[in-house]
Amino acid sequence: MKQLRFLIAICFIWLLTFAQKKESPIHDTSNTALNYKTEVVVPGLNIPWGFTFLPDNSMLITEKEGKLIHFKNGKKQEVSGLPTMGSYGQGGLMDVELHPNFEKNNFIYFTYAATHGRGKGANTALVRAVFKDGRLSDTKILYKASPNSRRGQHFGSRIAFDRDGYLYFSVGDRGNRDVNPQDITKDGGKVYRLHDDGRIPKDNPFVGKANAKTAIYSYGHRNPQGMETNPFTGEIWTHEHGPRGGDEINIIKPGNNYGWPKASFGINYSGSSFTDHTSLPGMVDPLHQWTPSIAPSGMAFVSSNRYGTLKGSLLVGSLKFQYVSVCTLKNNKVVKEEKIVEGLGRVRSIEQGRDGYIYVGIENLGIVKLLPKK
Repeated sequence: MKQLRFLIAICFIWLLTFAQKKESPIHDTSNTALNYKTEVVVPGLNIPWGFTFLPDNSMLITEKEGKLIHFKNGKKQEVSGLPTMGSYGQGGLMDVELHPNFEKNNFIYFTYAATHGRGKGANTALVRAVFKDGRLSDTKILYKASPNSRRGQHFGSRIAFDRDGYLYFSVGDRGNRDVNPQDITKDGGKVYRLHDDGRIPKDNPFVGKANAKTAIYSYGHRNPQGMETNPFTGEIWTHEHGPRGGDEINIIKPGNNYGWPKASFGINYSGSSFTDHTSLPGMVDPLHQWTPSIAPSGMAFVSSNRYGTLKGSLLVGSLKFQYVSVCTLKNNKVVKEEKIVEGLGRVRSIEQGRDGYIYVGIENLGIVKLLPKK
């Protein structure tokens, strides 16, 4: 009997150790009702995949089904001139971003699941266009990932500009984890860097490498659906979906390998394992990971003074659990998480507006504004 009790105790300790290894290393998780309220400012949206603010504080909003909405003075107007598109699995019309000098050139950038090019199916395309008077013109495809795939998952795709005016965007592994993410001669599972007109920067990390896709800036990603320039440091931050566990936050550096699928905290959806490694030499560990997965989408840094102690925090949306995670950062680590905007729906996108307020895109609801209580 003593031997049986001893074996049971050993098994319990082993299981506890394994579970702790797979759980997110959060020092403090709470469910605090922070001092704010929400107001729906753009109602009646289905999947507001991305949105951005124009200089006049109006919004450009992407609907995944293939519509670009200009919201101004309380009215929604559909923008004309988009390429022919529609939803393709998880893909559709995805992110939208303004050129840093939009007031002078009227350039906007967007990503969508494009069906043209090599192979059947679709893949992620990055497009630049002129937006003026409610329509698009001078549309130019800056990058089209290839080949197309009939698989409906993991298109990415977020867009960001850094302080030097370089353009970054992400493409997911397109569901082909064992081929695309670790191969720099193939698109998929990558973060890319371009000049604002689509040219390849000469100092991109794989320029001169045989057969490499020279637009690649980093690799070993699964499905990055969050990307922002850190306003305090100028670094490009991303988050990405893991499978069952292992959602990640990363700081993107040139030429870095972020491990997918050779190193991950996740497991297959079936419960089986695809790797024994959460870390490997030559691969970058995430600065934070979520296990269980929260299904992250959209992210924003709080840099305004409107929310008191929230300034400096990172906000990450959860599709799965329908909340916004307020991540308190210290030395590039998440040391605390608090949940806000709970229960309104799947959080798809987050932005800090030009007015300093935080706006959140929620599926089957619209875009809500966080108003601090006085």
